[in-house]
Amino acid sequence: MEAAKVLDAKGLACPMPVVRTKKAMDELHSGEVLEVHVTDKGAMNDMPAWAKASGHELIEQTEDGAVQKFWIKKN
Repeated sequence: MEAAKVLDAKGLACPMPVVRTKKAMDELHSGEVLEVHVTDKGAMNDMPAWAKASGHELIEQTEDGAVQKFWIKKN
């Protein structure tokens, strides 16, 4: 999947992955996709909830070992 930007939030504890994701999304244009890499297990629930509450679209989420990956499209 083509992402406009990749955010490495591995090693950060809640709520920092969401805080960093919000900041990165603010830098994107509408329709662009942010790819986020996180190791905090809470992100599996936090990221989809944040994307929905913020009006963005969670396109995909995967788990690759200890790393969760999210692709969020800015609306």
